[in-house]
Amino acid sequence: MDVALSKNGARLLRGFFALVVLFLYAPIVILLIFSFNKSAVPSFPLSGFTLKWYREFLSNSDLKGALETSAIVAALSSTGAVALGVLASLALTRRRFRGKSAVSALLLSPLVIPYVVFGVSLLLLFHTLGVPRSLLTIVIGHIVISVPYTILVLVPRLDQVDVAFEEAAADLGAGPLQTFRLVTFPLILPAIVSAFLIAFTTSFDEYAVASFVVGSRVTFPIYLYSALRFPTQLPQVIAVAVVVLVLSLAVVVAAELGRRVAERRLEAKA
Repeated sequence: MDVALSKNGARLLRGFFALVVLFLYAPIVILLIFSFNKSAVPSFPLSGFTLKWYREFLSNSDLKGALETSAIVAALSSTGAVALGVLASLALTRRRFRGKSAVSALLLSPLVIPYVVFGVSLLLLFHTLGVPRSLLTIVIGHIVISVPYTILVLVPRLDQVDVAFEEAAADLGAGPLQTFRLVTFPLILPAIVSAFLIAFTTSFDEYAVASFVVGSRVTFPIYLYSALRFPTQLPQVIAVAVVVLVLSLAVVVAAELGRRVAERRLEAKA
């Protein structure tokens, strides 16, 4: 008898699942509770309820500047990563050429390279080329580490798209760009949105690479790490972490709902 089908096995699996969920989400719940704690020291028992730390966060210009910098970097790098990911995915799925496996491995290599090593390499490269550290250097670094994630999302979706659609468009006189715009792009749009969100969150939360190539404007993870060394700023850090968490969750839920709606419309048209 399969243990998963028995009553004791089902109870064991449910208990194990509950422990996993508790392990993953308990820190987030604790973070949410401490963001409303009146005391500056995050400890139990709680000293009272307050919104002071959220008000101080909204008036902290350095913190808001770091969030703005991370948002700009994430938007630029995710846009570039998705554009390069679409081109690379089209080449890997629609073209036959020598060394395809080697090219695919090269494109996915940032997944296995430690970010610290990659950050040092970028720092040496920019120094050799005479490129000053700025938002541009962070964007370049984040594009390179985000492209593999976009490829891993886009390639399976392109494999699901029947090439006959594109061939039919070509037979009707459409050029390559027109075929991509009218046929391929609408079919892979949900995957493009998912790839963009993955690249955005990867860039927004990235610290190791950015710490080596950052310029005068620091990103949010770098500011967060430096602020943790000062106990007086810890409550504000907790408050802004909750805000970022809630916004990220809202974006992910909205994107997933939008993806499902888009896929249903595409299936209905097909």
